[in-house]
Amino acid sequence: MCHACVIEGVRKSMLSRRDLFRGAAAVGLAGAAAGMGSARAALAQASGRAVDLTHAYDGSFPTFDGNPGILFEEAVNIDKSGYQLWKLTIYEHTGTHIDAPLHFSKDGASVADLAVENLVAPLCVLDLTAKAAEDANAMVMREDVDAWISANGDIPAGACVAMHSGWAAKVGDPSFRNTAEGAFAFPGFSKEATDYLAELGAASIAVDTLSLDPGNSADFAVHFSWLPGGRFGIENIANLDQLPARGATIFIGAPKHKTGTGGPARIIAVV
Repeated sequence: MCHACVIEGVRKSMLSRRDLFRGAAAVGLAGAAAGMGSARAALAQASGRAVDLTHAYDGSFPTFDGNPGILFEEAVNIDKSGYQLWKLTIYEHTGTHIDAPLHFSKDGASVADLAVENLVAPLCVLDLTAKAAEDANAMVMREDVDAWISANGDIPAGACVAMHSGWAAKVGDPSFRNTAEGAFAFPGFSKEATDYLAELGAASIAVDTLSLDPGNSADFAVHFSWLPGGRFGIENIANLDQLPARGATIFIGAPKHKTGTGGPARIIAVV
């Protein structure tokens, strides 16, 4: 059967079923609204303002190895078939994405196995912009975590702790990835800070740069310690400058492909 015939048949079927679903949808929406009301009530300090923490990306988005992280190939042409479809080739660790425990361990949890309760979490934003302005490879240290605690209170159990270095504004410029000489240069976490956050009960960390470790890291100490410990990370997060240090709730739309070491994710915060 031709694609056009299929589409026309589906269209007619949808039209004939629309009235049937209209009544059911009204009931469903009422139930969904009640559920959303309960969910919103559970969000600490939430006012309902949503902030997208995800970069839109294509083949030009900067990647660690310099190769395109996503490739588009036309699979179905709208002029020929009446609808359009892309075939995507996506590398897991590109764009705004998750690093699952399996990324740096043989038997760690895959991205599909991340505990769902850790995908909705209190968000703590550590401001590293001043340090990053002085040193492109600045690191979040234990003292930075302590300073945040002194100003904002304890790190909540299960929190996502995000480093705001200001690097997201550099996307599209070569300095997001490296120096003029070609050396990697961007801020990240120190192992002493992430070991401390593990003790405090944080479930995930996030950076607005290419890597959880700083650009000049020679040993990927954070990757090798934080991830095998059963925790996960988010890289290339966006718009942290629009959030308070404390009080936002992060929603982490992690992909769920089996045996995945990570993958592009839609990240949203509600303030």
